[in-house]
Amino acid sequence: MYISYVLWPICVILFCVIGFFLGYIFIKKSYDQKLGDLKELTAKTIQDAKRDAANIKKEAHLMGQDLVFKMKSDCEKDLSEKRTEQKKQEDRLSQKEESLDRRSESLAQREAEVTKNEAELVKKESLNSDRTRELQNLIRQESIQLEKVAQMTANEAKEALLKNMEEQARHEGARLIRRVEAEAREIADKKSKEILALAVKRYANDYVAEHTISVVDLPNDEMKGRIIGREGRNIRAIEAATGVDLIIDDTPEAVILSSFSPIRREIARQSLERLIVDGRIHPARIEEIVNKVSEEMEQSLKEFGKEAAFDVGVHGIHNELIKLLGKLKYRTSYAQNVLQHSMEVAFLCGIMAAELGQNVKQAKRAGLLHDIGKAVDHEVEGPHGLIGAELAKRYGESPAVVHAIMAHHEDVAPESVLDVLVQASDSLSGARPGARREMLETYVKRLEDLERIANSFTGISKTFAIQAGREIRIMVNSDQINDDNATIMANDICRQVEKEMVYPGQIKVTVIRETRAVAIAK
Repeated sequence: MYISYVLWPICVILFCVIGFFLGYIFIKKSYDQKLGDLKELTAKTIQDAKRDAANIKKEAHLMGQDLVFKMKSDCEKDLSEKRTEQKKQEDRLSQKEESLDRRSESLAQREAEVTKNEAELVKKESLNSDRTRELQNLIRQESIQLEKVAQMTANEAKEALLKNMEEQARHEGARLIRRVEAEAREIADKKSKEILALAVKRYANDYVAEHTISVVDLPNDEMKGRIIGREGRNIRAIEAATGVDLIIDDTPEAVILSSFSPIRREIARQSLERLIVDGRIHPARIEEIVNKVSEEMEQSLKEFGKEAAFDVGVHGIHNELIKLLGKLKYRTSYAQNVLQHSMEVAFLCGIMAAELGQNVKQAKRAGLLHDIGKAVDHEVEGPHGLIGAELAKRYGESPAVVHAIMAHHEDVAPESVLDVLVQASDSLSGARPGARREMLETYVKRLEDLERIANSFTGISKTFAIQAGREIRIMVNSDQINDDNATIMANDICRQVEKEMVYPGQIKVTVIRETRAVAIAK
């Protein structure tokens, strides 16, 4: 029993030692095996890398050979093309050399001819100079003899002759002007007055002044608060959607709309009236109503244009021009409605064309469309006459109508009877009493400019601008200005007024020269 207790630990120790050595041997064998496998794998990897490197080297060599061959072929091709081009240039140079040789021969022949002609000209020039000297000597001798006879030098005689001829020419010119004007008045004034009087008599139209504001009536003052909305959101929505300023002040039961664009103002007015009737005033409803009214306004503009063309009796106008005509209903010039003015010009053109035996339909068409450029002149730069002519040409109007539109404010010179008829009708429509309204400052400034221009001439005694600036009467000093000079002065003042001033219609310039004979009986 004792031996068992002693041997048991020894056996355990032996087993542990034996197990340790066996484990060490197993681990070493496993390590040696893995080391061998790793060496084998390394050798295989190195062999594969060498093989891949050889393949890559071979491929690179082949690619290099291909690239060299391609570059060589490209160089040969370029060289061939350059040789071909060089050959062509050599051929052209040879042709040019041949041409130059021929030209050189021709120039040599011409040079010989020119040399021969120059020699002949030198001889003739020498002969002419001798004759010129002889003539100058004769003229000098004659001048000396004439100066002795007349007791005046040549310069004094020339100045006296020129002065005398100038005075005669001025007097003859003034007499001719008076005679031509008298004959023209006798022939033209009567007929023109008859035609204009007939045109005005046969056309009569009411006129309602346009303004830059519109007033919308409210059922009560409480509606102002609903239009303004909470923290002003409704009024801001209306102004943003329409582009119109809303003025809500102490005016009872009324809201004022202000805008430079009559179309925007009309859209805002109709939208606000519908919102008031509907009662639902909020940003979404405002935007919906404004969009609906804007669409209806587009259709209304076409209807206005069609109605105007139908009333005038003009047919076949392009739809875009019809729409632009409708826009003129909301356009004013000097407070005159442009669409009404265009219809008036069309009627006057037709009446005068009928009296003169011209094409009435064409005259009405040109008169109706003459201000079509004003519908877009705030969008396109340039005079409205040229803009309108471009629009008319684009939409198929005849060249005669296009030129009449272009020339009605003399942006180009008038070339036909139709051009003059449109000019005259436009001036007559704008100048008739009550047609236009001017600001007081503009009116006074025009009268002052008229008198200033007249007073700038010498010999003026007094000037009077009368008939609302349609006429200016000028009193001249009779001892400084004679009858002929008075006629010339009237024309000079007219040209100066046309150059410096802008005015509707025409201005009559009257120069009055008065001579008084006074005697005293004693």
